[in-house]
Amino acid sequence: MKLLRPISLLAGLVMTTAGAVAQTSLVPPAAQPPAAPPAAKQAPPKAKAPAAAKKPAATPTPAPTTSPKPTATRPVPAPADPQMPTFDDPNVDNVYGAYQRGLYKTAFDLAITRAQYNRDAKAMTMLGELYANGLGIKRDYAKAADWYQRAADAGDREGMFALAMMRLSGRGGATNRDQAVKLLASSAKLGNPKAAYNLALLYLDGNTLPQDVKRAAELLRTAADAGNPEAQYALATFYKEGNGVPKDLERAVRLLQAASLADNVDAEVEYAIALFNGSGTPKNQAAAVALLRKAARQNSPIAQNRLARVLVSGLGVPVDKIEGLKWHLVAKTAGKGDPELDERLAELGPEDRAKVEAAARKWTGTTGK
Repeated sequence: MKLLRPISLLAGLVMTTAGAVAQTSLVPPAAQPPAAPPAAKQAPPKAKAPAAAKKPAATPTPAPTTSPKPTATRPVPAPADPQMPTFDDPNVDNVYGAYQRGLYKTAFDLAITRAQYNRDAKAMTMLGELYANGLGIKRDYAKAADWYQRAADAGDREGMFALAMMRLSGRGGATNRDQAVKLLASSAKLGNPKAAYNLALLYLDGNTLPQDVKRAAELLRTAADAGNPEAQYALATFYKEGNGVPKDLERAVRLLQAASLADNVDAEVEYAIALFNGSGTPKNQAAAVALLRKAARQNSPIAQNRLARVLVSGLGVPVDKIEGLKWHLVAKTAGKGDPELDERLAELGPEDRAKVEAAARKWTGTTGK
């Protein structure tokens, strides 16, 4: 269960390492420039965090292009909003139950009692979460950091992670990267996959810690094995390119599949391209197109562009120029242009072109403007 809102951390860091992020190329031709891994989006134990990375090329003369997110998650910025932890301890019953139901004031009252009288570390982390997000109480980053610190001192890995994120972003106190690294390392050692993932990003960044791709790969593997989708996506890019690990396309595809099943959009696009081309996995164009549709509806410009190419050319699906060029215009609005599809659009008659433009406006919410 997720407790906190996604914490965007070093979104493009993973790819700050030269070859660390090449993307799978899609079907037919051309190959485009490599991309970077996911952006960091982490969530706590009972919760999930989430996300950001980039993608490859698709259909007729397509070529992959991506923009990552180690996201570390959720890829070449600096730490953003701290992501709050989740509680996976069933003993945080009433407190967490109230939180889940949106009864934040009740959760606060119960947590403060447990923290003060039972020295309950998880309750302390909950108080940090409530103060950090202004839930049931006035937002106060200083008090949030204080409660996270108490939870961390009491050995709670979620409190350690949340405090590390605050130290990286400078919320609730001065930025302190050295302390953040120690907290992330301690939290990761206690089995927190979000901490391992974000620590890996710092090793990739090379600013807070000396750049060490192999160490980053080890940490990503730890987080990926624990089911963290951002780490799975990032590690897949490593295996695809042989950065910090032996090159292994099949293993990369298995990781992409796992991350896509967890709704990681970047992984969905990469996995779709692998399925479409039969790279590292048996070719399955129908499944590939279904994944591209899903990612396109999740507003991935690259998925929208690849889907447009597939539909316009009828690769693996019946030709549908209206729908395909609609996605082309939607992707173009998001900055993913395609000269070849512009030409196909120009070939349409006035009536069909009007249908395409109307459908695109409807999707982007600009109808009537």
